[in-house]
Amino acid sequence: MWEPALSGWLLCALCAVTGLSCLLRMRASAGEERRGAGAEAVMGFGMAVMALPAAVLTQPGWSWAVYAAVFGGATLHALPALRRGGHHLHHLIGSLAMLYMAVAMGAPGAHAGHPAAVAGPAGGIPVLTGALLLYYVGYVLHAGTRLVPVAATAGRPATAGGPAAAGGPSTGGGPSTGWAARPELALACRLAMALAMLAMLVTL
Repeated sequence: MWEPALSGWLLCALCAVTGLSCLLRMRASAGEERRGAGAEAVMGFGMAVMALPAAVLTQPGWSWAVYAAVFGGATLHALPALRRGGHHLHHLIGSLAMLYMAVAMGAPGAHAGHPAAVAGPAGGIPVLTGALLLYYVGYVLHAGTRLVPVAATAGRPATAGGPAAAGGPSTGGGPSTGWAARPELALACRLAMALAMLAMLVTL
């Protein structure tokens, strides 16, 4: 049998490592890319805490209200950024999904455990949950197909233009250097968080 505690630890570790990678990207980036990495770091660490097995940490009922407030604020912060395009729509949907899960998990009658160690049905809305699942399945497939050619061409010697030459966005804050600024790392982080989001949404 696949133990819920083990799946919770794996999900927690995946989200924590992804959040740490996003912090490293923040240090190596500027402008819109830096802000996007910061938003993804908040989401990654938030998902890691929410995925902690209940045997390790039984979260009080008010914690879900805190999560809802944090991701509600992240949603409001992401709204004005939609005009700048890029991945801001994806960030907005991610914040809304986290807000939705926090409200569902904290709803009266929902289980008091964690998404990775479900003890009973949560308070999710089937239609909304299904729509989010479809979105993230599509995003995982799309990001996966993009990641393969990017990874295959990342080792080309002609990289004099830095990350922008490899297809990364120009941030306007000077050239970024180091592995943390590689465009495929950002895509891999988003792919990992989308997979984690699917695992958490399935439990609603």
